[in-house]
Amino acid sequence: MQRLAVAVAICAALVGCVNPFAPAEAPMAADTPILGDQRSVDGLFQNFRYAYAFRDTLTYGRLLDRTFTFVYRNYDKGIDVTWGRDEDMLATAGLFTAAQQLDLVWNDVVIADGDSLAQSISRGFNLTITFSPTDVIRAQGRVNLRLERPTSADVWKIVRWRDESNFF
Repeated sequence: MQRLAVAVAICAALVGCVNPFAPAEAPMAADTPILGDQRSVDGLFQNFRYAYAFRDTLTYGRLLDRTFTFVYRNYDKGIDVTWGRDEDMLATAGLFTAAQQLDLVWNDVVIADGDSLAQSISRGFNLTITFSPTDVIRAQGRVNLRLERPTSADVWKIVRWRDESNFF
């Protein structure tokens, strides 16, 4: 009888346990997508923010065209520095790995020009990079992006990104 009571107690404990290292998923409204529809420019910017917030290189890589070029001004040397998609993916993966948290806020669009297949967009942003509680970097500025897609049914991709922030 004592063994039966112990067995029942163990079964009850196992059934009633909650593993604190595997919490239940947070409920999400069915109409709240995490990722945006990249067939719209707003969806591309939503996915960009998501990639930074969750440090997701896969989502980030889907934003960049295979011919992607990143450009920034090195004011110390007085030259523009450019790199391609592969270098950008490595640099971004390094940032995503090193940072504890990334908070990207897109500000108003300053300039938007183009058609259904190519857009040039200049937009302000604020980026907070938290490496540790005592090592926080804040960058602000503007990005000038060239977005393209083969047809209006395809997703937008970033072909060229000229960074005009105070980060470099």
